[in-house]
Amino acid sequence: MFFRKKSSFSDDDLEGVIKACLLEDQRAQRVLFQQFFSYAKSVCLRYSSNVEEAEEILNEGFFKVFKNLHNYDTQLPFKAWLRTIMVNSAISHFRKNQKFHSEIGFEAIAEPALDEGIVDQIAAEEILELVQQLRPIYRSIFLMHVVDGYQLREIADQLNVKEGTVRSHFARARVILQQMIMESYPDVVQKNWGNTSLQ
Repeated sequence: MFFRKKSSFSDDDLEGVIKACLLEDQRAQRVLFQQFFSYAKSVCLRYSSNVEEAEEILNEGFFKVFKNLHNYDTQLPFKAWLRTIMVNSAISHFRKNQKFHSEIGFEAIAEPALDEGIVDQIAAEEILELVQQLRPIYRSIFLMHVVDGYQLREIADQLNVKEGTVRSHFARARVILQQMIMESYPDVVQKNWGNTSLQ
């Protein structure tokens, strides 16, 4: 598939490893994979319902990495480029395996307002566990917007749906997530209730 030519490089020299990968060097590809496996998998896990799904996205993502490595701008951080490919792979996986639902009237959703102090007392890993319990469409849109910084219009373009649909799903995801936080961490919520109110 990619493994044809050989070249010399140092494992700790990312630029050299990438150049060797462009020459389809098998060892270089293995080194690049091993160096960024954990990081790439952590990105994929956020967008997945389980480890098996994350590994599917990861494999597809690295296939795209090696296929498109010639497009990587070496003046930019490699991790950022890799992250974009993994997120796009997750989006592609989602689009292939899910159907979009009709829009939800987000204006009518009563959103509980959590004080920031409550969220600050909950570990990021615990928040992520709750996010992963969201329906795939909610989880994907929430992560794209909140974690990966996509604008809602950009998400709509990526998912090929109306921006109103994305806004609806994002609003719904926030409501469900905040409700899960209230149910999963009642002691923390109760402790901070003086600063928390429902809109």
